[in-house]
Amino acid sequence: MTVQSRNAWHLFTCHVSLTTLKIEAKEEFWPLNQPFRISRGSRIDAHVMVVSVSDGEYTGRGEGVPIARYNQSAATVLAQIESIRDVSDLSRNNLQQLLPPGAARNALDCALWDFEAKRSGKRVWQLANIPIVDQVQTSFTISLGRPETMADSAAAAAELPILKLKLGGDDADLPRVERVRSAAPKARLLVDANESWSAHHYRKIVPALKELGVELIEQPFPAAADDALETLDHPIPLCADESCHTSADLPRVKNRYEVINVKLDKTGGLSEALRLCQHARENSFKLLIGCMVCTSLSIAAARLLASNADWVDLDGPLLLVRDRDHGLVYRNGNIGLPIREFWG
Repeated sequence: MTVQSRNAWHLFTCHVSLTTLKIEAKEEFWPLNQPFRISRGSRIDAHVMVVSVSDGEYTGRGEGVPIARYNQSAATVLAQIESIRDVSDLSRNNLQQLLPPGAARNALDCALWDFEAKRSGKRVWQLANIPIVDQVQTSFTISLGRPETMADSAAAAAELPILKLKLGGDDADLPRVERVRSAAPKARLLVDANESWSAHHYRKIVPALKELGVELIEQPFPAAADDALETLDHPIPLCADESCHTSADLPRVKNRYEVINVKLDKTGGLSEALRLCQHARENSFKLLIGCMVCTSLSIAAARLLASNADWVDLDGPLLLVRDRDHGLVYRNGNIGLPIREFWG
């Protein structure tokens, strides 16, 4: 298997023995097929934390991605897992109070869902009582780069139905989108600024993006400065990513965005993600189901939410040199369901 552990099992593994459950956590690095760049930096691998929960007969797994933007690391994830050492009745419900939203709670919450599904003989969507469809259509990310480089990447992916372009808040943003549009004339286009724009840049570029057929703009401004969106026109729907983590954030973003990007690494797992989706719909938000750079083990749980989403951006495994064995199947921009043996 093409995965680098950097001795993670020896250095970063913790074993927590509860009354009936044993928890293991380890760090993994999965090489990317090319560098992944956004406005805040770049990476060459997917850095993930894998948590397993076992009673000796059944084992559930979950994957979380420590997010440096929120001061998360392998060490913080393992410390949070270690902090529940003395909990004797660990469950998905009390986990929401035991750990804060983030990669640690996400990995453990998803592992508990998987464990419960395997022990009960049901699928997770049956346990959660949510609708499911066999196939959903995902976008594919074009990393931030020079206009010609992004155009080449788009041309290579031109047959995919939806492309999401990473933008950087500089004068090359519009040429980037123009070149991609020429290279992939049939693709639907989304853009993600990753907090890199100013109000001036927004006013300057958005009308042109509208003409180019861009249908969604994700997180144009820094989360701490997005109040400016309340006074700007929104000819293209705006999606909150860094500005919305859990359902508690919805009141603050109500008059700033039309769409919520639901990521399990922000919500801290499937349990809170389900609540966020429900409350967002009740407050007239549309939904984008997103992911970090990750393997199919992260995507498996998020894939369940995608059955009722307006946009899906679950392309993490497509960025890897190789995904996990028996992972999700991607065909022509569509994602199938995880098999029972893999997750849920």
